[in-house]
Amino acid sequence: MKLTLLSFFLISFIHFSHSIPEKFTSIFSFGDSLTDTGNFLLSGALTFPSISQLPYGMTYFHRPTGRCSDGRLVVDFLAESQGLPFLPPYLASNQTFQQGVNFAVAGATAMNPEVLHDMGISRYIWTNYSLSTQLRWFDELKPSLCKTTQECSEYFKKSLFLVGEIGGNDYNYAFFSGKTAAEVTAFVPKVVQAIAEAIQVSKEVLVKRGATTLLVPGNLPVGCSSAYLTLFATEEKEEYDVRNGCLKKLNAFARYHNELLQLAMEQLRKKYPKARIIYADYYTAALRFAHAPGHFGE
Repeated sequence: MKLTLLSFFLISFIHFSHSIPEKFTSIFSFGDSLTDTGNFLLSGALTFPSISQLPYGMTYFHRPTGRCSDGRLVVDFLAESQGLPFLPPYLASNQTFQQGVNFAVAGATAMNPEVLHDMGISRYIWTNYSLSTQLRWFDELKPSLCKTTQECSEYFKKSLFLVGEIGGNDYNYAFFSGKTAAEVTAFVPKVVQAIAEAIQVSKEVLVKRGATTLLVPGNLPVGCSSAYLTLFATEEKEEYDVRNGCLKKLNAFARYHNELLQLAMEQLRKKYPKARIIYADYYTAALRFAHAPGHFGE
């Protein structure tokens, strides 16, 4: 039985599903290409036009949908598990958003592009639709979802907010712009802070309308990425993990991001004890494929 990487990521959600008494009635998603269901394509996609062509979408939808995948994404499986339709992209016209909406945009960053530009990182940035822009879109949409305080309280109690994965592109753009590992590592706290602030902004608004559930995925093991294995290829065998061939330093970098993110989430849990703020471990799920790819199909 073939098992795709994205479907395997659903393991990350099992830990929290047992603690939720009822199914969610809506999902709101923020992030980048791991979550985007069409916003990047609808925004023009001039820097990556092939997303509008096969093989994108060929295995499930049998047509390109704007997803950076040949099939479904984690957010699609998550919606299906809750009996909800696939989330429409926010930029789509003639859509109903009462059961949720996807604000994610491929190439999006946690930090604003202006901040990255000031750090000398601008050459490879695909889009200006950062996490703060996505939160603004959500803020603009809210009045159409519920009206009174009581109505909003009941509505958001049954909503799931998927915040990420986000932040990976901040690092991608930095590395591809020629920044060293030390330079990129130095601004990991800023990326995590941007994510934490986004969560906090969301909670400051939503906690007044009822307790909500936020699911926050961590970063992937980028040392196993073909792009990074090519960019940082070396003859030094000790740089590679003998178990999987991944670059050890880059995976250590990803773990550092995830450790800081989890610490930030713990602080947010203390500030909002009635809210569910849950970490989804994408890193470990993905690393299993690198350790034993033969176990998961062709």
